[in-house]
Amino acid sequence: MNLSTKGRYGVRFMLDLALNSQDQPVFLKDIAQRQEISEKYLWHLVDLLKNAGLVNSLRGAHGGYVLAKPAEEISLRDIVTVLEGDLCLVGCVNNPAVCDRAGLCVMRDIWKETNDVIYSTLESFSLKDIVERQRDKIGAAGYAI
Repeated sequence: MNLSTKGRYGVRFMLDLALNSQDQPVFLKDIAQRQEISEKYLWHLVDLLKNAGLVNSLRGAHGGYVLAKPAEEISLRDIVTVLEGDLCLVGCVNNPAVCDRAGLCVMRDIWKETNDVIYSTLESFSLKDIVERQRDKIGAAGYAI
């Protein structure tokens, strides 16, 4: 299982926004430049994140983007599932009807347990946790944020 570019870039967008929007909205072009991601590509991701209630946009001269709720209330799972949909190793885990063997298949049970661990792990990291880890990592490397 691999996260798509959309999922990886969306997490980078949210991390950058959380790191840089303490007192004021952040311009999309600034995030795009810092993250080396096309602004056009980020527009698509922002739309999904706005519709999910994770990001707000503010218009006007002092406009830009802000988190829609505190970073500690946004989990990595929230972000990833908005951008990737269900993370499911095999289709029968969420939809047993796709496989005639689903009711008797031990592997379906194991794939479901694996999925549950993945979701639990993603849920255990808030955006605030990720911000703190990023700051620690940057600080340890001697860079200013």
